[in-house]
Amino acid sequence: MLQDKDRIFTNLYGHDDWRLEGARRRGDWDGTKEIMAKGRDWIVEEVKSSGLRGRGGAGFPAGLKWSFMPKEPTGRPHYLVVNADEGEPGTCKDRDMLRHDPHKLVEGCLLAGFGMGANAAYIYIRGEFYREAEHLQTAIDEAYEAGLIGKNSCGSGYDYDVYLHRGAGAYICGEEMALIESLEGKKGMPRLKPPFPAAMGLYGCPTTVNNVETIAVAPTILRRGASWFSSFGRENNTGTKVFCLSGHVNNPCNVEEEMGIPLKELIEKHAGGVRGGWDNLKAIIPGGSSVPILPKSTCDTVLMDFDSLKEVRSGLGTAAVIVMDKSTDVVAAIARLSKFYKHESCGQCTPCREGTGWMWRVMERLVVGDAEIDDIDMLLDVASQVQGHTICALGDAAAWPIQGLVRHFRGEIEQRIVERKRTGAAAA
Repeated sequence: MLQDKDRIFTNLYGHDDWRLEGARRRGDWDGTKEIMAKGRDWIVEEVKSSGLRGRGGAGFPAGLKWSFMPKEPTGRPHYLVVNADEGEPGTCKDRDMLRHDPHKLVEGCLLAGFGMGANAAYIYIRGEFYREAEHLQTAIDEAYEAGLIGKNSCGSGYDYDVYLHRGAGAYICGEEMALIESLEGKKGMPRLKPPFPAAMGLYGCPTTVNNVETIAVAPTILRRGASWFSSFGRENNTGTKVFCLSGHVNNPCNVEEEMGIPLKELIEKHAGGVRGGWDNLKAIIPGGSSVPILPKSTCDTVLMDFDSLKEVRSGLGTAAVIVMDKSTDVVAAIARLSKFYKHESCGQCTPCREGTGWMWRVMERLVVGDAEIDDIDMLLDVASQVQGHTICALGDAAAWPIQGLVRHFRGEIEQRIVERKRTGAAAA
């Protein structure tokens, strides 16, 4: 279990002052100039050595991503874009970081931006996060006033600006290319890759897009060392991670824990256990609404990291754990998610535009059993045609919950179809 001295987000619950004075008391902005004096290459190598993987869902190695940025000036500005859109159902970790520890992100923007050779950072924040945007803007203003960012940031001779941009509420803008399009004032629609953002991103300039948590943990890693961070978790799944625990638990919460903590231990220790006890558990979505659901038998032993969850055909995603006890209508729950993905599809790719609506309509029929057994296989077939055939991962996000449901709860779906036929025949 992670000890308090090893937690990065020491004000996650807002018990302390979130402004600059409080942040400095907690160790933020300590020796930032000295870290920058070690140079760009040292920063990128240290983050690579730490094993930090993107905390926004995809889990791509952060240091490697930063190293894709051009080493030499290109005659164009270079940008860091921070994704604070957080539209994934079940996920609310970035929100607490922005509200209670905004200086961690602002300092992270400076150090990460310096490491990748960026001239400015744009933080794209979800429009509904009103107080969070307020706190973050205050933190940015305080950092400018104290000379920590802006001209000659921290006295390092490096000029660096940080801008806050409020989005307009679309889930699709959490996808990096759609986010860039939205930031440019266009409709949030994903672009084809390549070219990748590191070659041609915001305003056609080299850009790196990272999640809030990925950037916010960087200063602590650089301060305490890559070996400290990589001592948590296991190989390829290192460090600490903020988990969101919600649904049928006694104490829903956000908690920072070691990567690779057993799922059962995470829930029992930090969320007060499943409502009605562990044996009352039916299923868990382990990483935000877009990853496949897991039955209780898998949840008993699975570890909360990228590779363990991949082995059981799910994913860590944003580490938003949605717990469902035996009172849950699991078919209706997944149908509700299908409706969400139908609603949030940008409509650019035909498989997603047509497929998400079709899958949702079939799911609605399966909820009441108004279908044939063969329809389940047809639904799986359509889901596989949507998955992997779209510009961005929204198609996958719409298909995976359905695939997970059929994989683990097919019997329940079939039972409804049989039951409806039987009661229909009896009524006739």
